[in-house]
Amino acid sequence: MGIANQPRKAVEVPVRIFGTDHAGKPFSENLTTVDVSINGAKLRGLKARLEPGEIVGLTYGKTKSHFRVKWIGVAGTSTEGLIGLLNLNPSKPFWDFPLPTAGEAGDVTAPDERRRWPRIKCSVSLEIRPTNQTVIWGKASDISPGGCFVEMSIPLPVGSSFDIALWLGDAKLRLRGQVVSLQPGFGNGVRFTGVDPADQEKLRQFIATIAPPESSGVALAKATGQ
Repeated sequence: MGIANQPRKAVEVPVRIFGTDHAGKPFSENLTTVDVSINGAKLRGLKARLEPGEIVGLTYGKTKSHFRVKWIGVAGTSTEGLIGLLNLNPSKPFWDFPLPTAGEAGDVTAPDERRRWPRIKCSVSLEIRPTNQTVIWGKASDISPGGCFVEMSIPLPVGSSFDIALWLGDAKLRLRGQVVSLQPGFGNGVRFTGVDPADQEKLRQFIATIAPPESSGVALAKATGQ
């Protein structure tokens, strides 16, 4: 999962979460952290309707970054108002206090929640060709056999479908994609659609070359099983 072995620090500090909700409407809310790690955070006080996999912005003091929603608390239970986030830029310092690097492990994954494929951090150039529009150049900041996050200053609407070409090393892989999430000012979460077995294998092999040692085995196993 990428964050399962990261220890958490129980701390309460104010943060602001913003983006678009499940209905596509912009929102901005002040929340409080419950615990944080290098790779994620658990927050409380959420009122907006969000879905796992969506990308949101988070600010703490003068620091801003984007996070992926890992899980949402269930209304009417003790988890109502809680949200678990995955930091999409863990290499860039976000918190202004020290975080533990060893000790009790924890993550922001909801109980029994499993990602179909693990996401691998990357920097992959790509081209998006929406129907009857000019080519859009972008960069994928993470990738899996099922999709990627495309960094763009002007994201496309959720539901948009297009041809997408990924530069995997010296080779260009042409696929179909669909926008499944939108983060204003950051980019789009894209799902690959109708991928044939040959292209899936090329994508799997590329991911194996960039996956960190601790996650490459998991990524290969899951990709092979699809």
